[in-house]
Amino acid sequence: MENEKDLRFAGTVDHLAVKTDDLAGDVEEYRRLGFTVESLYEDWAMLRDARGFGIALLPPASKHPEHIGLKIETLEELKSAAEKESRPLKEHRDRTVSFYTRGVGENVVELIYYPPDYNA
Repeated sequence: MENEKDLRFAGTVDHLAVKTDDLAGDVEEYRRLGFTVESLYEDWAMLRDARGFGIALLPPASKHPEHIGLKIETLEELKSAAEKESRPLKEHRDRTVSFYTRGVGENVVELIYYPPDYNA
């Protein structure tokens, strides 16, 4: 087993980001399935199920790539992971902070931090 300090990054699965050709229609379908809308913009939406798992919907105009989102517990952990990956951090309009990197098989992984007062 690798030493924890040798890990590139660690987190828990927070969300999956998938493409959609019908943002409004898909938001309504996920609502019908029991998801609630956390964020809704013209270029992406984040919906959560009752246990907190997220589905991010990415219409054609979205700047976000399809990805797996991993939640990082502290900003310090996120900064450390970004440094190891030589990636810049970005603060988003919803006040989360994250960066994108490559995961297994060239799939995109987003490491994301939610501030303590997120959605307060």
